[in-house]
Amino acid sequence: MATNQRDYYEVLGVGRNATEEELKKAYRKLALQYHPDRNPENKQAEERFKEINAAYAVLSDPQKRQRYDRFGHAAGFEGTEGFGGFDFSRGDFGDIFGDIFEDFFGGGRSTRTRRRAERGNDLRYNLTLSFEEAAFGKEAKIKIPRWEPCTACHGTGAKSGSQIRSCPTCGGSGQIRFQQGFFTVARTCHHCHGEGRIIQERCPRCEGQKKIQRERTLNVKIPAGIDSGSSLRLSGEGEAGLNGGPAGDLYVVVTVQDHPTFKREGDHILYEVPLTIVQAILGAKLEVPTLKGKAALKIPPGTQSGNVFKLKGLGVPHVNGYGTGDQLVKVKVQIPTQLTSKQRQLIEEFGRQNGEKAGSEAGLFEKVKNIFE
Repeated sequence: MATNQRDYYEVLGVGRNATEEELKKAYRKLALQYHPDRNPENKQAEERFKEINAAYAVLSDPQKRQRYDRFGHAAGFEGTEGFGGFDFSRGDFGDIFGDIFEDFFGGGRSTRTRRRAERGNDLRYNLTLSFEEAAFGKEAKIKIPRWEPCTACHGTGAKSGSQIRSCPTCGGSGQIRFQQGFFTVARTCHHCHGEGRIIQERCPRCEGQKKIQRERTLNVKIPAGIDSGSSLRLSGEGEAGLNGGPAGDLYVVVTVQDHPTFKREGDHILYEVPLTIVQAILGAKLEVPTLKGKAALKIPPGTQSGNVFKLKGLGVPHVNGYGTGDQLVKVKVQIPTQLTSKQRQLIEEFGRQNGEKAGSEAGLFEKVKNIFE
């Protein structure tokens, strides 16, 4: 048993508490640095590369790492020098070697997997609603252009009755393997583009694309109480997936138009009603508009401008179905800008009754005006 072996953590330049990701990052960096193809005829780099591989082969395996942490090299990891201890079927080695290969020779990761199932793209649809439609909800019909599996070839890309045969270049694997230095590497087959099969005659409808663009009409239930910026997710109504992958989702994003009379604040409806001075002083009974028709509102005597009255339950339903907001009616007292001589006399008489003089500071009319602003 060798006694001069360096500590595997020291070899990779990481601490003993290094995470799996930190180990992987350290190994990849060192493997690229000391790879024999980058250091031709450099025996020292070759030995260093073997040492790095041996260290990672142990530390990347949870069971081996646990034994190594307890017993060190005395645990006896035969065959870990060079490439003997590598399990190339493990996903982490496959990913790392693929990354190293790409850094040397180029190419994309997605080409390494033959006919990998891919999820379809998500789609977005912008839906504009009126104020009332958002408040009460509705069922909307929307038209979505999207990619769907070709109905003529059922997503195979081949003409009906046409033969689909295994690719003769790669034998149906989708990859071509060859020796590169210490590695047996694989590249995407240029003949079948990784599909592993060759279509004799392409589908005339989709031209071998396996999918076609169609406009689909969908019924979307808009819940009462929805507001601008909200979105509805329709699962599986996006674009079709590839190679048996699931379809994407459709997101319906809502914009609510402004109302000429009402404003919205959460689940509450805001409405402003004008009052005359007489109505504010003596009180009044009014009819005010709501989303559900007219409603009676009693104005008590002495109401000040800016007072807010609540009409319970006449707001917007909560979008999740729990309760309804209120309509809030804010009063604004209107002050006449012009008075007849008779009206002015009456206001001045009112002032005298309250111990005020018409010619006093700011003027009596201005004081009355200020009361209701």
